[in-house]
Amino acid sequence: MTGASQDADDLSLALKAAHDAGQILMRHWSDRQSLNIQTKRAGDFLSQADLEAEDCVKAILLAGRPGDGWLAEETGSSAPARRRWIVDPLDGTTNFLRGIPHWAVSVALEVDGLRRIGVVHDPVKHETFSASIGQGAHLNGLPIRVSDTGTLSSALFGTGIPFGGMNHIDDHAADIARLMPRCAGVRRMGAAALDLAYVAAGRLDGFWERRLQQWDIAAGLVLLREAGARTAALEPDDSPEQSGTVLTANPVLFDGFAHLIRGQVSRRA
Repeated sequence: MTGASQDADDLSLALKAAHDAGQILMRHWSDRQSLNIQTKRAGDFLSQADLEAEDCVKAILLAGRPGDGWLAEETGSSAPARRRWIVDPLDGTTNFLRGIPHWAVSVALEVDGLRRIGVVHDPVKHETFSASIGQGAHLNGLPIRVSDTGTLSSALFGTGIPFGGMNHIDDHAADIARLMPRCAGVRRMGAAALDLAYVAAGRLDGFWERRLQQWDIAAGLVLLREAGARTAALEPDDSPEQSGTVLTANPVLFDGFAHLIRGQVSRRA
């Protein structure tokens, strides 16, 4: 099987897993009050909806690719493998539990250290963002590209704001203070996977956040790169895959945006 046909088969498998998990989540979405909710740490929650969705994705992917590795938010990682699925079964759990309709299933495939497949599925809005390396990015099967916004003053950015006891709150507040006077606005919507997909689709012009987990960003990074975004870490000599920090924008805005955000990057980032 050629690389392109393998990617197509892997993408089909990822899409099935994400959609099936989405159906489970939608059943819980309509009966959220009955969910048993655990607190992992301040502001970070877990319910049986997360667990059932992850079990569904894992069963489908590993039945289809039994030799593959695994990394996911709730069940952790398997032994190292050449191919590895990276999954967030419910990105935006707090939104989900509060009845805010902005959450998604995120599925990515990494092969030999390279992210090749990305799917971000939003069941509430019936939107599925997907990409495979070299084949572009799509929304419900139609091609998408990053925005063509050319000036910071017209640009709309997304971010994730730290909470609870996170020790980079001051760093992030300083980022916002530098950026806000220079742009058209900043949105904090509470689901990083969807934020990255929105940049890929041109709905946001850029995004940045510190200390994300790989399951938060793996699928989004494939979407961004296939949609023409520039992506980097907050530290110029890092990568999002290694650091868990993401800085991305359309190519016209990226340098100016990066300069502003990196103005006082802390080594704690």
